[in-house]
Amino acid sequence: FQIYFYFSLTGCVTCLDHDEHYILTFPNGYGRQVNALNWSILTVPWIELGGECSINCSKTGYNASIVFHTKPFYGGKKHRITAEIFSPNDKKPFCSIEGEWNGVMYAKYSTGENAVFIDTKKMPTIKKKVRKLEDQDDFESRCLWKDVTYNLKIRDIDAATAAKH
Repeated sequence: FQIYFYFSLTGCVTCLDHDEHYILTFPNGYGRQVNALNWSILTVPWIELGGECSINCSKTGYNASIVFHTKPFYGGKKHRITAEIFSPNDKKPFCSIEGEWNGVMYAKYSTGENAVFIDTKKMPTIKKKVRKLEDQDDFESRCLWKDVTYNLKIRDIDAATAAKH
């Protein structure tokens, strides 16, 4: 059993303090559930990210290539990620990263230094800030998907499906 979601999206993150704009692509999302023991017992389903992504800053020229690795059918780990970060005009990365995107990631620098890059489990949860629905443009997420969300909340799958189309 596998559900595959594919969205060809590009995002932009702006660092206001430096007037830098980072254009990024996103991995694919998968709904997974694997049968075990001769296909007689189903495992607990999980969401998995997979595929290649990039982050680029046109102002500085810095860029990164990121790979979200899907779990192999037998063995292996879930949520693995590897990445390489490049200086402008360089073909060799100055930093390589590996680990779990929902856990700890480790950095190895071209200087030979190794360090924890980030531990997502220790990061504080920050409440997102969004504009009121009536202040959003037609294609902002909450405005665009409001009818789908509402119908899912009231468990009207047919109406949610119709709103999605």
